[in-house]
Amino acid sequence: MSRRVRRKVARRGKEKVVLPSYPEVEDEVIGSEKNEVVDWTSLPDDTVIQLMSCLNYRDRASLSSTCRTWRALGASPCLWSSLDLRAHKCDIAMAASLASRCMNLQKLRFRGAESADSIIHLQARNLRELSGDYCRKITDATLSVIVARHEALESLQLGPDFCERITSDAVKAIALCCPKLKKLRLSGIRDICGDAINALAKLCPNLTDIGFLDCLNVDEVALGNVLSVRFLSVAGTSNMKWGVVSQVWHKLPKLVGLDVSRTDVGPITISRLLTSSKSLKVLCALNCPVLEEENNISAVKSKGKLLLALFTDIFKALASLFAETTKNEKNVFLDWRNSKNKDKNLNEIMTWLEWILSHILLRTAESNPQGLDDFWLKQGAGLLLSLMQSTQEDVQERAATGLATFVVINDENASIDCGRAEAVMKDGGIRLLLDLAKSWREGLQSEAAKAIANLSVNAKVAKAVAEEGGINILAVLARSMNRLVAEEAAGGLWNLSVGEEHKGAIADAGGVKALVDLIFKWSSGGDGVLERAAGALANLAADDKCSMEVALAGGVHALVMLARSCKFEGVQEQAARALANLAAHGDSNSNNSAVGQEAGALEALVQLTRSPHEGVRQEAAGALWNLSFDDRNREAIAAAGGVEALVVLAQSCSNASPGLQERAAGALWGLSVSEANCIAIGREGGVAPLIALARSEAEVMEEGGVPALVHLCSSSGSKMARFMAALALAYMFDGSTYKMGFYSFHAVDRMDEFALIGTSTESTSKCVSLDGARRMALKHIEAFVLTFSDPQAFATAAASSAPAALTQVTERARIQEAGHLRCSGAEIGRFITMLRNPSSVLKSCAAFALLQFTIPGGRHAMHHASLMQGAGAARVLRAAAAAAAAPIEAKIFARIVLRNLEHHHHVELSI
Repeated sequence: MSRRVRRKVARRGKEKVVLPSYPEVEDEVIGSEKNEVVDWTSLPDDTVIQLMSCLNYRDRASLSSTCRTWRALGASPCLWSSLDLRAHKCDIAMAASLASRCMNLQKLRFRGAESADSIIHLQARNLRELSGDYCRKITDATLSVIVARHEALESLQLGPDFCERITSDAVKAIALCCPKLKKLRLSGIRDICGDAINALAKLCPNLTDIGFLDCLNVDEVALGNVLSVRFLSVAGTSNMKWGVVSQVWHKLPKLVGLDVSRTDVGPITISRLLTSSKSLKVLCALNCPVLEEENNISAVKSKGKLLLALFTDIFKALASLFAETTKNEKNVFLDWRNSKNKDKNLNEIMTWLEWILSHILLRTAESNPQGLDDFWLKQGAGLLLSLMQSTQEDVQERAATGLATFVVINDENASIDCGRAEAVMKDGGIRLLLDLAKSWREGLQSEAAKAIANLSVNAKVAKAVAEEGGINILAVLARSMNRLVAEEAAGGLWNLSVGEEHKGAIADAGGVKALVDLIFKWSSGGDGVLERAAGALANLAADDKCSMEVALAGGVHALVMLARSCKFEGVQEQAARALANLAAHGDSNSNNSAVGQEAGALEALVQLTRSPHEGVRQEAAGALWNLSFDDRNREAIAAAGGVEALVVLAQSCSNASPGLQERAAGALWGLSVSEANCIAIGREGGVAPLIALARSEAEVMEEGGVPALVHLCSSSGSKMARFMAALALAYMFDGSTYKMGFYSFHAVDRMDEFALIGTSTESTSKCVSLDGARRMALKHIEAFVLTFSDPQAFATAAASSAPAALTQVTERARIQEAGHLRCSGAEIGRFITMLRNPSSVLKSCAAFALLQFTIPGGRHAMHHASLMQGAGAARVLRAAAAAAAAPIEAKIFARIVLRNLEHHHHVELSI
């Protein structure tokens, strides 16, 4: 095993920059390169062990497998004094395989009932500390066996989630089996009876720290018998008899710290405990609604004792514990950690307070009670940041989780409190979180990444994360073999990728490849990581350059795989959205056709339009809409049953969200460019429901599609909606086959009437006077076009060839949203043909539409210009601009379109 030591080279742009060299080192390196190789196995054993101690368990195992020497060092007892199994599925077989290394194991963290059942197979007889979470399914029997096999236990913690199946019987077993127990913290037990607590008092003489948190019933009198207790917490526990507490607990001779946070304790009990207890120094009563009532605050008497409540200055109170007042009270925890003169009692108090406060703040953030904004901004955020720097790993994790939680206002729509997020940023929280994310401890990595992800919903915080190097850190974490770490990192990249300015940086950091690899790595059993990865890719795919990166990294195949096989609606929605965005760049890259050609892609999207979840249906319809602009895709979608599926979707979404209605209509519009599809849409009954959609949007009562479109054209508050309605009406009355996408009309022998093809079960074909409908439609099309006309500007433009005159008309006529529309060659050809229509109104409308589609800067303007050049549009436009009988609007708009075509031609030549 060897490596070559090389000179470091940095890159500045494309040029290499050799870093400063040091002759005395360089000579040695050159000599070693020429004469020998560096043998890693020659490193001293203690150096290798130190290196291994900085790695997570997975990397440590990989390093140990490289040679016999390192395998022996990897089994060193000092590397196996603690073990964190939370990120691993620890079954009996895995535990048995680790048993040979766990003889001296002293500290163990686990997650879930299956891991709990496997603990005894580790044969860690010398285990001192045991901590578990996700303990809802752990039973009395399992816990009793664990404590029976580990009599040397000094600390046992289960929570913070509720231990619903553990009873007082297990607490008695703990007392019987663990005589050396010093710390016992249990969460969410229904009843802890007096017999169980008295057993602890009698059989565990060293028990100094008790936490019965979020329990339903606890025997208050029995707790008064645990004379050894120094720190006691009943935070969140219900049904406490506070009268008994005030009479009994103040007699506990060694009680130093008491936590009654998140309970209904009142001022009388608090005052009695503070004034009567001789040993009590700190009483924590945060988020206690009865105590915090305005009339009760003044009734609290503390008699010089420390009371921590929402109405107190917590940092100032903590600073008062120290003889030397800290210069900055907010640094009280940091100053204590760095202090050289350690007071044992004070250290115990501060260590307990760190744990208690991290637990209280997390629980409070999770419940998100009203009226705490001021507390979070002035104290809560600062406390969480201070606790993130604790030397206790579980405190650090809870503080990071607290930061991730307290900023969230609404989980459903991912909205956060900007003030709280910016308070974290202002106090240096981003740097602290990123440093935690770089820890080798995977628990810290995942919680820090989660906090970064949530905070990055705020644009200012996202910018700070990017500037601090957070994108590179998250991209690295996204490659983690730990699913929880990878999931939270992908969530961070998802939120950061919302900002256009961050997409390129994510791609440059290797984020696109990492996200695609995540989908393949966790293709089964990882709904959370898959949704986040697909969501991030969907955002990135909206950028032209990044969409190419996604395709090159295998993203099309990965996303289609999710759309086809994943059953979780969140993953389906994001995968469909990502495919829609990939297909939206048809004029600038080949992703549209690539998605269509991917095996099973179109069939999967058609199937997703039948999903029971509206978000999935909406994104699938949007993807089909974008894909329908490619000729081959259009026919393939129809062959895959797309027409039938989209008609059914259109029939069912009259009361759905505007986004779903728009995409269902748009997808059918895209398919209807094909004459065969157009007829099929009518045959399947697609016209009636889609006219109903237009009518419901316009909220008019008249029957038939024309009145609905006329109402939209004249009354909508959206320029874009009026524009689309005008185009629909123009399509209807231009030529022998009247159509625009989802509106399909067929000329019959008698030209004085037309019929809707394909009626719904609740309606019959309606015959309408063609002349009356045509007059009404043209009148409103003309009125719409004239709203963008300025007579003075048109007169100036007609009399002058100066570019400024045409520019003035263009700016007045521009509809900003129309620049995002993408037309097929057939649609552009239809508008060019319409320029020859004898109707002056339709000529003006066609020229106006072509102006919108070719304005420089429009997303698809170059694409439209290319189609027009190929269709010989310039000759038709020149004729329209010079026609003596044509209206001035048609002439001026045609001249502007000609100018736009010239502009795009020059741009194309310069590329």
